[in-house]
Amino acid sequence: MKRRLAILAAIGLLLALPGFVAAQTAYRYRDANGQWVFTDQAPEGGAQGDPINVGRAKSTLHVSVERSDDDQSTRLVAVNDCLCVATFQAAIVHAGVPGIQEGAVYRATVQPGGREILIQMPRAPPGDAGVKFTWSAALGAPDAVHHAPQPYRVPFAVGSTYHVSQAYPSRITHTTPDSRYAVDIALPDGTPIYAAREGTVINARHDYYRTATDSVMLDQANVIAILHDDGTIAIYAHLQWDSIRVRIGDHVLRGQYIANSGNTGYSSGPHLHFAVIRNDGTENVSVPVLFAGIGGAGASPIDDAPLTAY
Repeated sequence: MKRRLAILAAIGLLLALPGFVAAQTAYRYRDANGQWVFTDQAPEGGAQGDPINVGRAKSTLHVSVERSDDDQSTRLVAVNDCLCVATFQAAIVHAGVPGIQEGAVYRATVQPGGREILIQMPRAPPGDAGVKFTWSAALGAPDAVHHAPQPYRVPFAVGSTYHVSQAYPSRITHTTPDSRYAVDIALPDGTPIYAAREGTVINARHDYYRTATDSVMLDQANVIAILHDDGTIAIYAHLQWDSIRVRIGDHVLRGQYIANSGNTGYSSGPHLHFAVIRNDGTENVSVPVLFAGIGGAGASPIDDAPLTAY
C-alpha cells in the first residue's frame, strides 16, 4: 500500500506517523560561525561534540486510511485523530474482486476523532495479492474561508528585520498547491518564533535534527501546525531540534513564543517556512497572507526583500 498525505508535501509534513523507533546516537557542536550543528557523524579534526540520544516519540496525532480484513470482507477505514475536520480520498490500484474497478476513488469528510468506512468489499480469492490503494488527506473543513481578523504578526521579534528568501510569485521550491503562497524567511538557526495568529495546535514535531536537499528528508522537518477559528491552518516549518514549546491541543495567542527557527528536513539553509493553508475539498492549498506593517496596515511579503516585524 502506497501512502501519500497531500499537505505541505514540499517539506514533508507527514501527519500519519509510525510509533516508537530505536534511539540513535547523534552529536552536536558549534561551527566556526557559532551555529549549532546536529549530525549523526562524530566531529572530525578534534572538534568537540556532545553525544546525544535521539529517539522519535510516538505522536498523538494520527490521520490515515487503514485496511481491515475479516474472513469475508476487506474495509478501507478513514481514521481522523486530528483536532480538526479532515477530508480523505482513497484510490483503488488493484482490488482483485468483481465490481471494484482500478482507479475508483472513494471520499469522506470525517469529524475530529472520527472513523468512517470508505469502502467495504469482498475479500480477494486465495492467491490474489488483494487490495492495493493510495490515499491522501486534506486537513480542515472543506467549506472553510480564510478570514483573518487583522494582518498576521510577522513571526519573529518586533523591531527585527530579516530577508525574505522566497515568496509568491517565485516558485523555486514552492511548486505545490499547499506552498504556492508560502513565505521563506532567512532566519539564523535558533531565532525565536512567535505565533502569527491565535489558534489551537494540531501538530507539533520536534525530534528531527538532520537536513539535506534530498527527497529522503521530505518527512524530517520539525513543524508546528496551528488551527485558526476560520478553519485555516498556519504552518511553521524547519524548526530547530527540540525547541518547540507547545503541544498538540494547546491554545496559543498571537505573539506567543512557540519555537526556534532551524534547518531541519528538506532545506538548503536555516530559514522559517510559513504558510496558511485551507482545505479546498480535495487537497490543502495555501492562501495569500498580509503581514502587519507600519501602523498595523497589511503588507504582502515580497520575494528577495527585507521584512520587518512591527
